[in-house]
Amino acid sequence: MELPTLSGEGHLAEVVPSVLATLGVPGCVNTLDLPESAAACVLLIDGLGAGLLRDHAGDAPVLAELAKGTLTVGCPSTTVAGLAAIGTGLASGEHGMAGYTFEVPGCGVLNALTWRRHPDRAELDLDPREVQPLPTTFERATAAGVEAVVVAEAKFAKSPLTKAVQRGGIYRGVHAMGDVAAETLRALESSRGFCYSYHGQLDELGHRYGPGSAAWVMQLRQVDRLVESIVDGLPAGRVLAVVADHGMVALAGNVIDIDATPALRSGVRALGGDPRVRHVYTEAGAEDDVLAAWRSTLGERAWVARRDEAIAAGWFGPRVSDRVRPRFGDVVAAAREDFGMLRRTAEPVESALIGQHGSLTPAEQLVPLAIAIG
Repeated sequence: MELPTLSGEGHLAEVVPSVLATLGVPGCVNTLDLPESAAACVLLIDGLGAGLLRDHAGDAPVLAELAKGTLTVGCPSTTVAGLAAIGTGLASGEHGMAGYTFEVPGCGVLNALTWRRHPDRAELDLDPREVQPLPTTFERATAAGVEAVVVAEAKFAKSPLTKAVQRGGIYRGVHAMGDVAAETLRALESSRGFCYSYHGQLDELGHRYGPGSAAWVMQLRQVDRLVESIVDGLPAGRVLAVVADHGMVALAGNVIDIDATPALRSGVRALGGDPRVRHVYTEAGAEDDVLAAWRSTLGERAWVARRDEAIAAGWFGPRVSDRVRPRFGDVVAAAREDFGMLRRTAEPVESALIGQHGSLTPAEQLVPLAIAIG
C-alpha cells in the first residue's frame, strides 16, 4: 500500500513564526503572508477541522467568512503535537512531542497530558525542559521585546506540558468563554504584543458525542460567538488568526481491540499513540515480524510503515532529529477512513470515545486559517 505524503499546504508550525515576523522578531519569516500588525493573537480552537467548518458553515458564519485557507497539522494530528507546533514553530520530528502517548527512551511510555507513565499512570520524574529542550516561540518573542501572553484554562497554568511548550509567556488563566475573550482583547491592547489563546471544549464534546452531533454543533455556535466578540473588540492595527490543532472523525463499528488480538501483541514490548495512530515499539529482532503481522491483520484499514518509511514520507515534518527519532514507533500504524485501533483493557476511557483523531486523513489533517484585522 502506497504511503500518503504530507505536503502542499501551509503547516500549523508556520503560524506563530509568521506572526512574530510581522512584529519584527529576528529569525522569524512570514511564510504564510500574514498582514502586518502592531499586536496579534493566535486563537486555537481545539478539534475544529477545516472539513467540519465547511460542513457546518451555517452554524459558524463569522468563522466561515473569515476563513482564508487551510493548514496541515502533521503527524500525529493530536493536541500535544499541535500545541508543541504552536509553541516551538516546528513539526513533531524536531519538537519531539510525538503524540498523546509516546516512549521517552529510558523512562517508558509518557502520557503527555497527565505527565505519567502509560498506561499504569505511575509517576515519572521527567523535567519538561528535558523532554522538550528547544526554545519556545514565547521565549523568542520575549527576548525580542515582544510581550508574549498565554490565555488558557487556569488549571493548566503549571502543568508539565505547559512548561514544555509554552514557557516564556505570561500565563493568564481563564475559566470560560467570557474571560477568554476579555483576556485576549486585554493582551491586544499592548503596543507590541503576541497573544496565544486556547479553547478546548469543542474537542471535548467531539470526543464524547462525535463531531457533527447536536451537542457539538451547539458548542460550535458558541465558539463562533467567541470569535465574533473578539473581532468586534479588535483595536486598530491588531490581527486575529484563528486556527486548530486537528480535525476529528467519528468511530462506529470499524474497530479492532489490540489487547484482544494476539497477532498485534506478539513481539511488541510497548505501545503508544492513540486509537487513530499507533507507535509500536518492538522487541529486539522482532521488527520485521511485527510489521508483517500488523500489515496482515489491519489490511486496507490502516497505513502501516517502518519508522524510516514514515519519516521518508514526511509524516513528522521535513527534519527528524536524532534526539526525537526513537520516540516514534519502530512500526507506525495510521488509521484510514473511520477505523480505530482500540485498547479496551489498557485504555478503557479512550476506547469509549466516539470522536477520535491522530491520523493522516484530510478530516484530521486539514484545519482552517481564519484572519481578522482590526
